[in-house]
Amino acid sequence: PFTAPYSFLNRGISLRFTRAMFNFSFFEISSLQRRILSGIALVAIAGSIFLFRHSKSEEIALLPPPITTVAAMITVDVSGAVNQPGVYSLPANSRVFDAIKAAGAARSSADLSSVNQARIVRDGEQIYIDSKIAGGSRVASTKRGPININRANAKDLEALPGIGPVLASRILEYRKSHGSFVTVDELQKVPGIGGSKFSQLKSKITI
Repeated sequence: PFTAPYSFLNRGISLRFTRAMFNFSFFEISSLQRRILSGIALVAIAGSIFLFRHSKSEEIALLPPPITTVAAMITVDVSGAVNQPGVYSLPANSRVFDAIKAAGAARSSADLSSVNQARIVRDGEQIYIDSKIAGGSRVASTKRGPININRANAKDLEALPGIGPVLASRILEYRKSHGSFVTVDELQKVPGIGGSKFSQLKSKITI
């Protein structure tokens, strides 16, 4: 007599339990949870990109581009009593000694007393090495016309108007200390040769 009610009750409980199980799932994600998980994923991706770019920039900073240095060169003309007169390229800040060496060294007849071999040469400069005769004096210039102030000795310079032994000595000393004259106008840098005296000499000198 109690079988039917019990069975009905049992079926009712089972139906309610089954519905509850279908309405609740451990794997169901709500809309709020999806937004939270999406935000976490975006933050993780952005952080990965930042770390990747930062590490690349550090690698580049640690590898600077190679620096290539090119030594500056100058060109000089070496002539006179040297074994191989000619035009030579030398490293910047080379000295007269280096230029003479590049020209095959001085000849045995060279008069090096008039040359400051320790002087630093200038780009475009002419270095002329005088010769000497058996008596020890330099060979005087016999060329007519303008006197080359880079090659003239004291006697040559004294043949110029207004140039005596004192000024001739100053010209030779200036040439020994500063090198060959680059232009004839540079002669005015010699103490005692002003504008008026230079105007008398300009047509009679050359370099």
